[in-house]
Amino acid sequence: MQTPTNPFKQALAEKRVQIGLWLGLADAYCAEICAGAGFDWLLIDGEHSPNGLRSVLQQAQAIAAYPGANAIARVPVGHGDVGTALIKQYLDLGLQTILVPMVDTPEQAQAIARAMRYPPHGIRGMGGARASRWGRYPAYAKEANEQVCLLVQAETREALANLDAIAAVDGIEGVFIGPADLSASLGHVGNPDHPEVQAAIEDAIARINRAGKAAGILTPDEAQARKYLELGALFVAVGLDTNLLARSTSALASRFKDNAQALPASKTY
Repeated sequence: MQTPTNPFKQALAEKRVQIGLWLGLADAYCAEICAGAGFDWLLIDGEHSPNGLRSVLQQAQAIAAYPGANAIARVPVGHGDVGTALIKQYLDLGLQTILVPMVDTPEQAQAIARAMRYPPHGIRGMGGARASRWGRYPAYAKEANEQVCLLVQAETREALANLDAIAAVDGIEGVFIGPADLSASLGHVGNPDHPEVQAAIEDAIARINRAGKAAGILTPDEAQARKYLELGALFVAVGLDTNLLARSTSALASRFKDNAQALPASKTY
């Protein structure tokens, strides 16, 4: 059997917009419900959700049953020996696309890109496990480098200062802007809508596009999501499962109980 191609990576290369959903409930049953909704990609969050390797695997397996839905996973950290080991483990689970948070320098980006790939282009440990279907993809070790897809997050003032150099790193397919952490780094904690933050996001999208890489972002605000798409963002997450559940349950309760209050769209992303 041939190593599967990565449809998400191919879509980015062809400049096709990819609409996604953030998964924070850490549950395969929920992931399957969301996978059937019609999104192009679903992000399994290992940074801010109670996910371990087994729950990440279970959600990826649930998503895989739905053609057109691509599983992406965010590792808790991508730097240093711990980050290298985590990236290897996530790839060995069969994830082809990895999102790495808090990438501030081109040196960090280069190290992460090498962690994603087998020698001679990287340092990923040989194995493959489930990714190679336990050897049933006989050429996996030779073909995997072409199918893995690395997305890095720029979400600090330092990352923005280094954005052009980060985006220029070979082996990075996309740069994802993190509005919440960026707002904190710029001195506007909890306010990603602040004009300075929004101006920085617009500038970042333009710079990522000029570098020939795909720009990504997350926002549950529909108008804002459409604005980012118009600015040229190529992979945009338009909601979070946790936020959808919290808002819907609160809205339902508020229609029947005087002491219940509907929640606004979350800005803590």
